[in-house]
Amino acid sequence: MSEEAQEDQDGQEAPGSGIPLVFGRVLKRLRVQAGLERAELGRRTGYSAATITSYEVGRRIPNAKFIRQADEVLGAGGVLIDFVEDMERAQYPASFRDAAKLEKEAAGLHMYDALVINGLLQTKEYARTVFTNWRPLLDVDTVEQRVAARLARQEIFERKSTPTISFVMEEALLRKGLGGQAVMRGQLEQILLTGQRRNVEIQIMPSDCEEHPALSGTFTLISTAKGRRIAYVDAYKGSRLYSDDQTVREMEERYGILRAQALTPRKSLALVEKLLGET
Repeated sequence: MSEEAQEDQDGQEAPGSGIPLVFGRVLKRLRVQAGLERAELGRRTGYSAATITSYEVGRRIPNAKFIRQADEVLGAGGVLIDFVEDMERAQYPASFRDAAKLEKEAAGLHMYDALVINGLLQTKEYARTVFTNWRPLLDVDTVEQRVAARLARQEIFERKSTPTISFVMEEALLRKGLGGQAVMRGQLEQILLTGQRRNVEIQIMPSDCEEHPALSGTFTLISTAKGRRIAYVDAYKGSRLYSDDQTVREMEERYGILRAQALTPRKSLALVEKLLGET
């Protein structure tokens, strides 16, 4: 799914406010009651004292692993664990939170990307380049928060109930050189590795294709275990989910034509491998 094309700050849970700040105050209170310095809590959970400080003042959003570790170390009895779901939502821009929840539970995901390589395929270095280049500029903590959130989404590949996932991306994305040669080399390797998964198909839309059914932009199709079919469409400060049959059917038709016009998965990975050899 491509929230990368809609990473605006409008409605975002700003560092130092909202749920992250509430969590940070609770964390600090529990740490003080336990008689632990920040450095000691960090040592026991595998984080620096500076990171603990960022969590306590709400500047950074901790992942679920840290929250569970801190709950155990501080003897919180589940008080911190109750924040896990809210904190997972807070790490995304408001416009992407509902889509992120659907993505996490999806039985099928089918994505078309034309601006940047899809977030589910991005390396840490590529993701950091995307957020570092964002305008207006994001502060360092927000960049790191967004990178961590993006990488956390990739846990979908390790789910026991493995979803069916397909990507169609523009050839130009593989040639863009975003972040420099080393970053793009790592990114091409990541695409090749992910493309070997049995539940994943990656297709490249060649630049010399004379027809194109999706000139209006990127989108994602989501199907749930209960049979719901939903479309997520990126737009600047206006991304939204569609669940009405007509819109979803239109997007599915568009995606079907895209897949028919794109290179086959085998030829697509061969192209990625060729480009990798040229970097």
